[in-house]
Amino acid sequence: MPNIAFLGLGAMGSRMAANLAKAGHAVTVWNRDPAKAMPLAASGLAVAATPRAAATGADCAIAMLRDDAAAKTVWSDPATGAFAGMARGSLAIDCSTLSVGAMRDLAGEAARAGLEFLDAPVAGSRPQAEAGQLIFFVGGDAACVARAEPVLKATGSAVHHAGPVGSGAAVKLLVNALFGLQVAAFGELIGLAEAMGLDAARTVALVAATPVCSPAAKGAAASMLARNFAPQFPIDLAAKDFAYLLGEAARAGAAVPLATATARVLADAVAQGFGGDNITGVVQLSCGAFGSAH
Repeated sequence: MPNIAFLGLGAMGSRMAANLAKAGHAVTVWNRDPAKAMPLAASGLAVAATPRAAATGADCAIAMLRDDAAAKTVWSDPATGAFAGMARGSLAIDCSTLSVGAMRDLAGEAARAGLEFLDAPVAGSRPQAEAGQLIFFVGGDAACVARAEPVLKATGSAVHHAGPVGSGAAVKLLVNALFGLQVAAFGELIGLAEAMGLDAARTVALVAATPVCSPAAKGAAASMLARNFAPQFPIDLAAKDFAYLLGEAARAGAAVPLATATARVLADAVAQGFGGDNITGVVQLSCGAFGSAH
């Protein structure tokens, strides 16, 4: 079984690292806040002081980080970065939701260091990470993807090869955009239903019973009605992902009016203090009664 370094122990990373250890891998973990590593240390996982120390001697290093800036530091810092500790021929996998450009830059740095690199962001949130049911969208060389698949399947249910490096990141941004569009639309529709004098719960039940309502939208609407905004996919992270998507669209010269409008909705929610809420908390922008419970 490969020795694995896991970098980043937030809500997703901590669960992924635990599942890798349960599958029999020797896992060394690192986190910027060492306190977050303590539960895993209590379970027998080794804890390193730096990403470089975690990655030294590892066959594979996996990162699950917040954004481009965090990934750049964790992988590339000349003194403490994981690339500096990895042996030639070992495998680096970034499962974070980053911009396509950032993933390609990391891949270039890895190649110059004699390393293999994959971008492998995931579909799924905390429950799927807990259950080992994440879906991976992987960008990189096909042979490298095949090498990584047994490791990824220790914490996921499916591994999809999306294309060359950067393709996984691109697909993930599109998936998040589709989800965000639906959530923003349902939040607006609930507010409109209330403004029209309709019973919101009854209206949502009727809409959810039609073929036009996706399972994801149905779940989001239920969360909105329950005023359950405990973070699974926080608004501030969704706003970050939409910013990356709009950047890619600008570079491609593509018109994305719906994504642009949704990005504004998310930015407004962050500005009004809802950034730490689950993405379904955008309904608070449309429904005064919902906002009063924040």
